[in-house]
Amino acid sequence: MPHLALYTFGVLKSPLADPAPLTREFYDTGEAVYRKISQHPGYLARAEAVDGDRGELFEADWGAWGEFAVPTWYGKGRTVETTALAATLSLWTDLRPAFDAVYTGPHRAALNRRYDWFERAGHPNHVIWWVSDGVVPTWQDGVSRLEHLHDDGPAPHAFTFHHSFAPDGTPTRTEDIGPHSDQVR
Repeated sequence: MPHLALYTFGVLKSPLADPAPLTREFYDTGEAVYRKISQHPGYLARAEAVDGDRGELFEADWGAWGEFAVPTWYGKGRTVETTALAATLSLWTDLRPAFDAVYTGPHRAALNRRYDWFERAGHPNHVIWWVSDGVVPTWQDGVSRLEHLHDDGPAPHAFTFHHSFAPDGTPTRTEDIGPHSDQVR
C-alpha cells in the first residue's frame, strides 16, 4: 500500500544559530511539536540526521533520506552559523492522519505563529506526494516536487492538502479537507 510523503520548507527571519529569545522559542516549540507528531496515528517516520547537531543541515548525514537539499529560491546561508531555514520530510500512512497532525494541536498553534519566525514568501510551504511501500523519500524528491508545485500547480506528482490526489492519480477530497479547512485562521 502506498504511503504519503510530506515535505515542508520555510525561510526563517533569523539564522538558526541566532541566540535571540524568538529563535530559542522556535526551537523549543519545534521540539515539542515533533514529539507530539511522532505519536500521532498514521505517522511513520521523519528525516533525522544520523549524528546531526542542532542547526546542522547541509553537512549532516541523513542516511536513506539522502543529501540535504533546498529549493532554488533559498538565498540565505548554508553554514551552521548562517542557515536560516526550517525543513521537514516525513512519511504517513494516508492523507487524513497527516492533515490532522498538521492542522490540530501544537502544530496548529505553531502555524498560527509562523510569521513571528518565518518570512512571508510567494512560494508554497509544503508539498505532498505518494510513494510506494518501502520507499524512503529523499530531500531532493521534496525539493523537486515543491518546485514543480510552485511552477506548475498541483498534480498527482506534487500536491497540497487543498488540492489532493489519491494514489491512483485521481483528484480526491477527504472530508473536511478542502478550500477553507487548510487555511490557518
